[in-house]
Amino acid sequence: MTTSDSTIQPDYAALTQAPVCAEPFTHIMVPHFIRKDDLPRVFASLPAISSGGSFPPQSLKLSSLVQALVREMEGPELRGIIARKLGLDLENAPSMLTIRGRTREKDGRIHTDSVAKRVTILLYLNPAGPGWEKQEGCLRLLRGPHDIEDYAKEVQPVDGTLLVFPNGPTTWHGHKQFVGSRYTIQLNYMTEDAKARSELRRHKLSALAKKLPLPAMGY
Repeated sequence: MTTSDSTIQPDYAALTQAPVCAEPFTHIMVPHFIRKDDLPRVFASLPAISSGGSFPPQSLKLSSLVQALVREMEGPELRGIIARKLGLDLENAPSMLTIRGRTREKDGRIHTDSVAKRVTILLYLNPAGPGWEKQEGCLRLLRGPHDIEDYAKEVQPVDGTLLVFPNGPTTWHGHKQFVGSRYTIQLNYMTEDAKARSELRRHKLSALAKKLPLPAMGY
């Protein structure tokens, strides 16, 4: 339960109990990782983002509630649960967090994540509604790189759903074209090689400049 208007407690118990699925690649999905009672105030507190791309939180004007949510996402409890469930040592893994608020025509193309990213965590912060039932903007976990219709699971980007997967050469994902408001917090646990250091450096420079968003494929 939350204790004030500026704190939030995600449902870590639900994540702990969630199954690790294997099809079409290893992943964990947790509906309402943000509890139902907390969703209205989270939706109301999201920053105004009028352009596409991924923004470091330092480059946005965040409410105290969203700042608290970012701290939870970057905190040790989430990291520890994910490490245990995936059987990974993430204790010293660098992390990178960005926020997206709008999806463009070019976003959502089939892709796997950068090899610098060991684990991808997506937290979807959009109200459920009939618009998502058209499947536009719903993330698909794909069996291969060629057909957006060849999917094993489709994830509506709504109501605090959390999606976690370790990156790999077959973690193909994408979504049908969607243009409009679509809020996502993306957290990555990174490798410790030169490519990861380069991405993290670019991330920090983007936050410092507070201008152009990082390029991203869209989630």
